[in-house]
Amino acid sequence: MAGDAASRVLGFIGGSGLYAVDGVERAEEREIETPWGRPSGPIVFGSIDDVPVRFLARHGPGHTLPPAGVNYRANIDAMKRAGVTDLISVSACGSFREDLAPGTFVIVDQFIDRSVHRDNSFFGAGCVAHVSMAQPICPTLAAAAAAACEALAIPHAPVGTYLCMDGPQFSTRAESHLYRSWGCDVIGMTNATEAKLAREAELPYASIAMVTDYDCWHEEEEAVEVGRILEVMRANVEKAKRLVPMLARNLGPARAPSPLGVETCLDQAIITPPEARDPAMLKKLDAVAGRALRPQTN
Repeated sequence: MAGDAASRVLGFIGGSGLYAVDGVERAEEREIETPWGRPSGPIVFGSIDDVPVRFLARHGPGHTLPPAGVNYRANIDAMKRAGVTDLISVSACGSFREDLAPGTFVIVDQFIDRSVHRDNSFFGAGCVAHVSMAQPICPTLAAAAAAACEALAIPHAPVGTYLCMDGPQFSTRAESHLYRSWGCDVIGMTNATEAKLAREAELPYASIAMVTDYDCWHEEEEAVEVGRILEVMRANVEKAKRLVPMLARNLGPARAPSPLGVETCLDQAIITPPEARDPAMLKKLDAVAGRALRPQTN
């Protein structure tokens, strides 16, 4: 399902406001079926300077899907079936830090996951696996994202902890102060779920979080209000549309394995022995875990 180990197919998942990317050559929309249901929408196949790219709008055409209504498993499975080898999320977020002002891009390196009303694993009854999430972000992709921000003079932070909440409501002020006390840097409603599923699918993943507001902890700022967020979001999206092509060009068509060993992480993660695995579950896992589940030959 995935491309050759030495060839890159770069996947992008666009969040609020980013429903397409610029500079994609030979763009073609394709509907991809998955055993987990329908993805958020069609995947755009194309290339940027000889780098094959795939793009998916997380919230669907017209932004019809709320964060808890996104079929994350179908999205990641579809990206894997589309041949993606490296996956990058671009999404909106709120800030918990004075210095991370609206308009700043944060290259996330850690997550705290407070979401509870969604499916966040491909594995379960019939085939059990436990992947490590100690380092959820591929450092190669993160470094490339930070370098592209630097080259484009986009204000950015090279690291940051992302608090993932269910939504769709924004935080209460008490919650906002609590998350700040935990050392969180930004808050969003999607990326931790994607990061977990991408790891199970053996896809190196990175998250570029675009700050739109100060959440509601900042006493001198107005509480989060959608109208103001949309204003900042439009400016952020214009930056992102310049960032994505540069990122593709800088990463290039050839790739080396992630330094975290993501591409083979299921070798140490699947607990259920072959003779006890449910064939129906294995069929559903054909794309995301097919490499690890195929019978080994000497």
